[in-house]
Amino acid sequence: MTFQLEKYKGIHPGIILERLLAKKKMPQRPFALLLGEHPQTINAITKGRRNLNTALALKIENELGLEEGALVFLQAYYDIAEEKNKKLHSANLPILRKILFWDTDMSKIDWEKQYKAIIQRVYERGSEIEKKELEKFYGITKIETTLHVAKRKPYTIYKNKQKV
Repeated sequence: MTFQLEKYKGIHPGIILERLLAKKKMPQRPFALLLGEHPQTINAITKGRRNLNTALALKIENELGLEEGALVFLQAYYDIAEEKNKKLHSANLPILRKILFWDTDMSKIDWEKQYKAIIQRVYERGSEIEKKELEKFYGITKIETTLHVAKRKPYTIYKNKQKV
């Protein structure tokens, strides 16, 4: 089977595997058992939740008649694309003071999911340089929207279950 690797660079190899299995009308479970692997492993790979290791890639390539190393190549390019994406989508950490995030490990912050809390915290306690870094990272529109929503819903402090 000929396989054009160039057009699939940056795509998780599991997606390609899922398409190849669908093309051959082969269900994942029997294919996994044929390889001597757990069906959950193949399913996690086809859903992109798990990376493809070299040993398993060689088994799959052999069984599907792919060129040796094709799926490993795809995994490597997917990893490269993910790493580039991480660098593009993370704030310049040295600019942000650790004291702003005193209650959490900065390496574990999900900058996309927790953007509201991050923006609020930096705009409440951060310096102008830190605010400018967030503007570069999130964009002015997202920051203004977040801060505007926060102003409409003021914080309510409860003391002994009574509103203060």
